[in-house]
Amino acid sequence: MSMKRQKLVSDLLVNGALIILCIIWTLPTFGLLVSSFRPEDDVSTSGWWTVFSFTREREGPRFTLNNYREVLLGKDMSYTNAEGEVVQASGDDLSTAFLNSLTVTVPATVIPILIAAFAAYGFAWMSFPGRRVFFVGVVALLVVPLQIALIPILRDYKTLDLTGTFLAIWLAHTGFGLPLATYLLYNYISGLPRDILESAFIDGASHFTTFTRLILPLSMPALASFAIFQFLWVWNDLLVALVFIGSKPEVAVLTQRLQEMVGSRGQDWHLLTAGAFITMILPLVVFFSLQRYFVRGLLAGSVKG
Repeated sequence: MSMKRQKLVSDLLVNGALIILCIIWTLPTFGLLVSSFRPEDDVSTSGWWTVFSFTREREGPRFTLNNYREVLLGKDMSYTNAEGEVVQASGDDLSTAFLNSLTVTVPATVIPILIAAFAAYGFAWMSFPGRRVFFVGVVALLVVPLQIALIPILRDYKTLDLTGTFLAIWLAHTGFGLPLATYLLYNYISGLPRDILESAFIDGASHFTTFTRLILPLSMPALASFAIFQFLWVWNDLLVALVFIGSKPEVAVLTQRLQEMVGSRGQDWHLLTAGAFITMILPLVVFFSLQRYFVRGLLAGSVKG
């Protein structure tokens, strides 16, 4: 009985601590979400929590979609403030930057996954000279800091006239993501049952057929896990975009445009919060769509036997 009570107390403490951490983590984000739907004068005169404290004598909370219209569509908006004055506001068009981020992120996620999957299969199931040396080299690249490679690559891009193009950032993110992708997929693919592959080889299947028909479907948890990591990294990246895309407005991504808004609209919290949540929409969709594979992918190859 004491053991059961001790286990119950331990579970309550752990779950309670996790709940408290989740509340502390999500409360500021929830406050920003509420602020993104509030008019400018409300945001500047009261905190977001006041939307829950109105009474019968006090007017209820006001919410508007104008913040998102200004930020996403770039339209000039007019609204009436608390003093009854009509105010004109110019918008920031983030729709082009949203499409640019999508154009950058999708290829920069798919390309390294495909290359790393082929490489991981080769390291796991094919015998060739120098296999161990090459794999050690791939693992060693995991410890190379991203920052030390930016300037040399930028010099090469200038020589090849690739700066300011989507191809430049696709290649950069592919190169930076390949070591982790190869290592993660190798751990998973090498742990697949050998009997399945031997049966395929006995039936006359080539390595390519085995890879496409067996390995890829069976490796979906690991592929989805890395896809989440790579997508979030590329989508939220600012440093690589600043270095290789530069200041060209026609190819600027969301993080660059949001940085510009922080500089030009540092006091307009109603617009900054709306812009921040626009950048969060797609990563949240990707994460919740692939989350069922996430834990299995993270544990890939950690336990064998």
